[in-house]
Amino acid sequence: MKKLVIASSNAGKLREIGAMLGPLGFEILTQADLGIADAEEPHPTFIENALAKARHAAQIAGLPALADDSGVCALALGGEPGVHSARYAGDAERREERDARNNAKLIAALDSSADRRAYYYCAMVLVRHAADPQPLIGEGYWWGEIGTAARGSNGFGYDPYFFLPALGKTAAELGAEKKNRLSHRGQALRQLVEKLRAFP
Repeated sequence: MKKLVIASSNAGKLREIGAMLGPLGFEILTQADLGIADAEEPHPTFIENALAKARHAAQIAGLPALADDSGVCALALGGEPGVHSARYAGDAERREERDARNNAKLIAALDSSADRRAYYYCAMVLVRHAADPQPLIGEGYWWGEIGTAARGSNGFGYDPYFFLPALGKTAAELGAEKKNRLSHRGQALRQLVEKLRAFP
């Protein structure tokens, strides 16, 4: 069984990624298991931030590492919050408080807009070692709209407001299996796994 470090401290992401990777025969470790602090995310693109996080974890752990950078992008806001999604309304000690503030700011920013279209984007990167010159990259887009009221108790982040017109539900109203099948993160991970299978 191959060991793989997930370079995230986001419990929601860890649950989703672990559920999708577990059946593939990986022994999943989190950076918290290994005492690795979060990496800085100073870059203007999702892919650069994901790569920085993966290299950081691989360097310290001496193991392959996987990281993602993802966020919600509202068309009427020029793609914001985008790479700033996690701390759109500033930092907070508790993730639940941060999520609530981020959602409130996004709803307020779209208050006068008739265009509620948005998409979740995920860049997922796997490096086999810290200096890997050919990182494996998967990408995913999940289209929807930003609702005006929270619905559902599953998911995390912007999920209660991320409405999927074709399903008549928000991302937070989906079960874990269906969300992983449809979501930006699920799409990105499936792309990455296909690339990984091409390597011995």
